Amino acid sequence: MPDVDLSETPLRELNRALHALEPGTNETHWHVANPAGRHSIAVGLDAPVTVEIGGNVGYYCAGMNKHATVHVRGNAGVGLAENMMSGVVRVDGDASQAAGATGRGGLLVIGGNASGRCGISMKGIDIVVGGSVGPMSAFMAQAGTLVVLGDAGEALGDSIYEARLFVRGTVKSLGADCEEKTPTDEDRSILADVLSRAGVAADPSEFRLYGSARRLYHFHVDNVDAY
Repeated sequence: MPDVDLSETPLRELNRALHALEPGTNETHWHVANPAGRHSIAVGLDAPVTVEIGGNVGYYCAGMNKHATVHVRGNAGVGLAENMMSGVVRVDGDASQAAGATGRGGLLVIGGNASGRCGISMKGIDIVVGGSVGPMSAFMAQAGTLVVLGDAGEALGDSIYEARLFVRGTVKSLGADCEEKTPTDEDRSILADVLSRAGVAADPSEFRLYGSARRLYHFHVDNVDAY
């Protein structure tokens, strides 16, 4: 298991080594010490390896992740797992704004709270937040699943397309064209699967489902105030 201490090794050198890994590498478990809030740690990974980061990270950690598992044993800054393609990203603590933004696949698990715009423009990623999310979360969410075990802030799901939003707590307000829906058996099955993959023990029946009212797909003058 390679051990990298970022107080001694330049971050650029760590990322270069991770990018050079081949799919069949034997160096499958990396430990990164002393991240000290540095930005862009473990970005652009493209191999089925595990990277454990022992502390807080800055902006864009695990961005563009593909195949890898990245575990942050601390808090994360802006843009965690941005444009994630596949794999798993876990954060034990809280995440700042735009966690999982534009994510196309994979699983993002945040143990604590996530700030505003969590899951903005998500395109297939599954996100599980153990605490609450801030305002404008899932703004323009196109596909995927956002699961919030706590509460949601203002304008949840504003301008949403076809993503599923499950919230166990309260929702301060819904954004344009987002509404509460009656979950089907398929919806509950999808929620149960996401919770299971995240390792979260929660009853799917405790969550409310929110999604698109489909009024803004095409311009109509009667809805002009909602655009």
